[in-house]
Amino acid sequence: MPLRRGDVILTFVANVGQPGGKVRPARVVQADHNNARLQETIIAAITSNTSHAQEVTQLLVDISTPDGAASGLLHNSAVRGDRLHSIPQADVRRVIGHLPDALMAKVNACLKAALGLS
Repeated sequence: MPLRRGDVILTFVANVGQPGGKVRPARVVQADHNNARLQETIIAAITSNTSHAQEVTQLLVDISTPDGAASGLLHNSAVRGDRLHSIPQADVRRVIGHLPDALMAKVNACLKAALGLS
């Protein structure tokens, strides 16, 4: 399945530091040319726990807005620029939506903050 940067996907994500994991939404953050040539992709976790969404490393996706509705998410959620994973593309269950350019620019800012880039 071809993936694009900005896609919101459902994928299996392993737990960090403990066995197991679960299927959860995530945003593809890897560049499209790498998505096409590699069998892995880099994702940012998405959580329905929005209690930290005001932090510079997270972005609130409000599904009541047109941009938020395009995400395909069922609940208001936060894209976590501070929780990145490299996953096999084969683990992607399906693409549920795509973040528009306006939200992608804000996610880019969250990634910069999380990675200490200027």
